[in-house]
Amino acid sequence: MAKIAVALEQALERRATNGTAGLPAARIIAEGDGWVVEDVVCTAGPDDRVYEEQHSHVRVAVVAAGTFQYRADCQRGAARTLMTPGSVLLAAHGQSFECSHEHGTGDRCLSFGYTPEYFESLTGDAGRHGRRVVRLPPLRELSPLVARACAGVTGGADVAWEELSIELGARVVDLANGCSPTMSRVPSAVEARVSRIVRRIEEHPDAALRLKSLARDAGLSPYHFLRTFEQITGATPHQYVRRTRLRQAASRLLAEPGQVLEIALDCGFGDVSNFNHAFRAEFGVSPRQFRRASLP
Repeated sequence: MAKIAVALEQALERRATNGTAGLPAARIIAEGDGWVVEDVVCTAGPDDRVYEEQHSHVRVAVVAAGTFQYRADCQRGAARTLMTPGSVLLAAHGQSFECSHEHGTGDRCLSFGYTPEYFESLTGDAGRHGRRVVRLPPLRELSPLVARACAGVTGGADVAWEELSIELGARVVDLANGCSPTMSRVPSAVEARVSRIVRRIEEHPDAALRLKSLARDAGLSPYHFLRTFEQITGATPHQYVRRTRLRQAASRLLAEPGQVLEIALDCGFGDVSNFNHAFRAEFGVSPRQFRRASLP
């Protein structure tokens, strides 16, 4: 299991031992004048009560582990979106919302918070997206930033958090301004099947994950599974598996001294040549260049 998921698993074990209700717990990683970065581990599950909350900052949340459903405005019948590892959420200051875990227990997010004034100073977009909530799927343009954040939160990499928060905020706004709000109206039963497959991929990204076997495990035809998976996650199953492997590999390159070949094989790539090609396509540089460029 990737290190990023360890803290979540430990929190879930403590909850099971103590018999307490599932709740989110936030730990401040870094903060400054107008910005804050928090590591948020939530142990809520299908049987826990859902509470209406409100964003105290402009929020850019990176999902690091687990899945959950996010609903903005908390209105009955309002559309929602399934948040999966690697996806990013942009939400306005003061936006009301609900998070639920109907299809699995627990998640871990890296939450970048900005005051409206600070956000406007770095992006020129404090309120341009208004009350919209935009979900971005795992995207190539965000992969280096997400990998740096995940490596930093595990303590294995020295991350300049203010610089990362600025880069991430600006890049997310650029991408979000070209997107429509992505709240889905997929039937809950179908969403549950996709969520189960996403969690399986997250737990075993190095396994032989074929479309036909994933569709069978989801109880859907390959064609229906392919269309539904892409509709919910924003990526095809093949793209999602490869991005999960590459995100894990990039975080390990920054956090561990292991050899590139060893990391490539551990993350599910059959040979280093294939890994190098896929990594360069995703991050724009070779694995070694990515590691060197991120060293202090």
